[in-house]
Amino acid sequence: PKKVALVACMRKLLTILNAMLARRTAWKPPVALGA
Repeated sequence: PKKVALVACMRKLLTILNAMLARRTAWKPPVALGA
């Protein structure tokens, strides 16, 4: 279901944010996404 995917994305973002805070580094978005 969509809710499962949404929760998975939220958890992924949370882990990324936690890693950033732990390293105290600036957010560098993946260039592969081509935003």
